[in-house]
Amino acid sequence: MRLRFLALAAMLLPAVARAENLVVALSTERIGITSNFTGADLALFGSIERDAGTIARAGNYDIVVTVLGPRGSVVVREKQNWGPLWLNLDQRKYIAIPAFIAVLSNRPLEAIASPQIRAKLHVGIETLVPPQGDKNRVHDGDEPNFRDALIRLRRSQKLFDDNGKAVSFFGGNLFRANIRIPGTVPLGRYTVEVALFADGLRLASNATAFNVIKRGVEQQFTKASRDYGLAYGLATSVIALFVGWLASVIFRRD
Repeated sequence: MRLRFLALAAMLLPAVARAENLVVALSTERIGITSNFTGADLALFGSIERDAGTIARAGNYDIVVTVLGPRGSVVVREKQNWGPLWLNLDQRKYIAIPAFIAVLSNRPLEAIASPQIRAKLHVGIETLVPPQGDKNRVHDGDEPNFRDALIRLRRSQKLFDDNGKAVSFFGGNLFRANIRIPGTVPLGRYTVEVALFADGLRLASNATAFNVIKRGVEQQFTKASRDYGLAYGLATSVIALFVGWLASVIFRRD
């Protein structure tokens, strides 16, 4: 009897597991930075694939695209008035924070999923910058202010952004997202996570990535400094000495 039950469950499992599937692709997988780089625009294309076993949904589909840059540490300092001076008297260090965050969707996140679901699935900028209080304090009541300041500063630098109108559907289950990369982004690998929602629940997800690299003369200098460190250092020193000597000759007062 038990073996028959297991066999029946195995036969039914594929039918139950069948659901929507996401297929995504980027317009480019590499962004080159040159001396006059001011930013770039990427297009993400995707489709929602359904099979015969996919159940009908009561509502429409929603797409959330999350772009994350290289992670690193950042220190947030608070200036306070100390007599006639303004000094950095308090600070918090945040570890493994993405240098770039873009959360793009077809409508506001509040209308896509509940706060509990968004927190659990790390959807939204606030969920991607977790609280990191001072380890020397049992209860760090000031930490939320530093965290809010970090998010506010990154937003002002256009390194953190969310847009509830950046994803658009066309042709039924096809969609497109416009990703704006500002000119101040750091080099490195950027991940793009795409999530499909319906009725407040995540149904499927997929991920891709692109790289931000130096290109042109800048890349050649970077490669030379990495591969031929000693020769590069000597060459730059000689050039600096030559430029200094040339400037002394040109601006010499007789």
